[in-house]
Amino acid sequence: MSFTLPELPYAYDALQPYMSRETLEYHHDKHHAAYVNTGNNLMKGTEFEGKSVEEVVKGSYGKNQALFNNAGQHYNHIHFWLWMKPNGGGALPGKLEKKIVEDLGSVEKMKEDFIQAGVSQFGSGWAWLAVKDGKIQVMKTPNGENPLVHGAQPILGCDVWEHSYYIDYRNRRPDYLKAFLDNLVNWEHVEEMFEAAMR
Repeated sequence: MSFTLPELPYAYDALQPYMSRETLEYHHDKHHAAYVNTGNNLMKGTEFEGKSVEEVVKGSYGKNQALFNNAGQHYNHIHFWLWMKPNGGGALPGKLEKKIVEDLGSVEKMKEDFIQAGVSQFGSGWAWLAVKDGKIQVMKTPNGENPLVHGAQPILGCDVWEHSYYIDYRNRRPDYLKAFLDNLVNWEHVEEMFEAAMR
């Protein structure tokens, strides 16, 4: 099961003004494509050939750093594109909102903590909402790492590598994270992943 670059689920200009066509063209067509191609080359002739992306991510963690970097980023980006939609943000689906309030205090507090996780991630990495031991947590990881390798199930992630925001926001990472939460997040996809994680 080799890695395949998924099509974007919307047009390149569909997320403007919060994420530009230029950002999406570079990010999807160049960066994500490179993770796919490099990952496929690194998997050739290894025990990971034919395994799912989740299995490759978990299996290569701590054992094959180069493969893990590319597999992790491939997994993260498959979902990153789906975690966004035109006219995103807005109200959270009921069950998800209830659980966020229960585990994190309030939706506002979750957003504050999520932005803080993304801002305080030194260098490249990701900010996350993840389910661990039946509870929603805010997490952050460096580089291409994700909650899967920390015994958690990611339900929302925001890419804070510079290529994800620099064209549109320059060095204003907090503004990018706020725009992501308020205007881009596809909460229905988050809810689907939340429900799967709780099973």
